Amino acid sequence: MIRSRRGGRRGNRETAELNITAFMNLMVILVPFLLITAVFSRLAILELNLPGSSTEPADPQDQTFQLEVTVRKDRLEVGDRNQGLLGTYENLPDGYDYDALSTKLHEIKERYPQKTDASILLEADIAYDTLVQVYDRVAVREAVEDDAIKRYDLFPVISIGDAPVNDEGGA
Repeated sequence: MIRSRRGGRRGNRETAELNITAFMNLMVILVPFLLITAVFSRLAILELNLPGSSTEPADPQDQTFQLEVTVRKDRLEVGDRNQGLLGTYENLPDGYDYDALSTKLHEIKERYPQKTDASILLEADIAYDTLVQVYDRVAVREAVEDDAIKRYDLFPVISIGDAPVNDEGGA
């Protein structure tokens, strides 16, 4: 007897199931691992005011004290935009002399208690960390009183700009 090819098993085909057990096991391990190793960073926003452009010269009567802190590669300079340099602080072997800067800014604040604004001027290629360190010293003074650190506002309204060309043979 000859069987036809058509007469075989018809209709007994089962649909194939997708086995995702291995994939689910991977996700159960991977998701907690990624959450644990994720770096959560705290963002701090510094409010900066850019100096405005003015083409008109200021009247001598309108010239008030305008604090400028200039950050150069080898020193920090504190000065008045109208009167000139008030102090220069050469770098120490381990970096900038932030303590001397803080002391000078505290003295200036005592002379001008109503003054709240200052400008930080930077030479090219000054590290961002240096800018933040100077910004912190210009804005706030920290003092230890009664075994506690107290913070006092110095010049919290800060503008940032480019330093003028160095008079001592370089920028």
